[in-house]
Amino acid sequence: MKGATLNWYLGQKFLTSILGAFALCSILIFMIDFVELLRQASKYDDTGAVPAGLLFWMTLLRLPAYTEFLLAFAVQVGAIATLLFLSRKSELAVMRAGGMSAWQFLRPGLVIAFVLGTLATTVYNPIAAAAREQAEQLFADTFGQEGNLLRAKSGESWLRQNGIDGQSVLTAGHATGRGLKLTGVSALVYDPDGKFVARVDSHTAELKNGYWEMTDAWVVAPGIEPTKHKTYLLSTYLTPERVQDALGTVISLSFWDLPGLIEVAEKANISSSRLQIQYELLLSRPLLCIAMVLLAATVSLRSFRSGGIQTMVITGMLGGLGFFLLAEVSRQIGVAGLVPPWAAVWLPILLVILISLTVLLHQEDG
Repeated sequence: MKGATLNWYLGQKFLTSILGAFALCSILIFMIDFVELLRQASKYDDTGAVPAGLLFWMTLLRLPAYTEFLLAFAVQVGAIATLLFLSRKSELAVMRAGGMSAWQFLRPGLVIAFVLGTLATTVYNPIAAAAREQAEQLFADTFGQEGNLLRAKSGESWLRQNGIDGQSVLTAGHATGRGLKLTGVSALVYDPDGKFVARVDSHTAELKNGYWEMTDAWVVAPGIEPTKHKTYLLSTYLTPERVQDALGTVISLSFWDLPGLIEVAEKANISSSRLQIQYELLLSRPLLCIAMVLLAATVSLRSFRSGGIQTMVITGMLGGLGFFLLAEVSRQIGVAGLVPPWAAVWLPILLVILISLTVLLHQEDG
């Protein structure tokens, strides 16, 4: 019973600190995004007719997609804060005197991190994707029908967009002219009911008012022989004023939708490496959170009386930053197709876990 009570106490401390760090960062992002929406509102409407409440709600809908990537950082900061708090109160020393090892009082934090990572992938991510889609639609209704969902970033540009004729998914090898001209374009076209209509491949596409003008386009439709069109018009609500911002924004993808998107891309002979990378990133999130707790433990178990706590904490934060940079480089290598998607995502996480375990074993057992 005493062990269960202690685990509950430690788990509560870890959870409170992690959620506190996450909430603080979320508030800062919310304020920045709200100010940006106010700026856009003044740009689109000098009369101030857009109510602040609507902008507030729009910012709130956009917030989950912007804060998804913060979880691992919040876990690391929260774990460091928890362990330092327990050390400052001499509670860690008492636990050690009672025969507990570092692995025992880290276990509640590892469980909390795993649960949070799992919930972030299976629950928070779909909510973020749905909320962002609603925010884009609300933005379109408020400032003009120009909302769209960018499916990926870096390398080829992926756009899921709406138009008068229905939805379409665009991919392009290169974007020039501030995103107004695309080369190496492929499009999957759907009717308003969501039924697949055709695949269109063209050499270039230029954004006009309400449509993409695709040149030298091959159109492949079910049951019909491929036909070539000198010009093919693809409807879109995306406007020139918003295309550059859209092409530079990462929009959250639902974890549950990714397998279907990957399957569609592969059947259409379109590279799905970025979608696979995103799927692996979401799958690995629980293990990533565990890695952050272990990394935090390497710099937070030292007694306050021994000194050097500030140096250790700074070292831990720099180590976390180095890991995130390594993970991003590895992700880009995976996107380029140089390594399998699973290797690009999982190997950096396994590396930081291995290093953290080695340091902890050295600290505990000498």
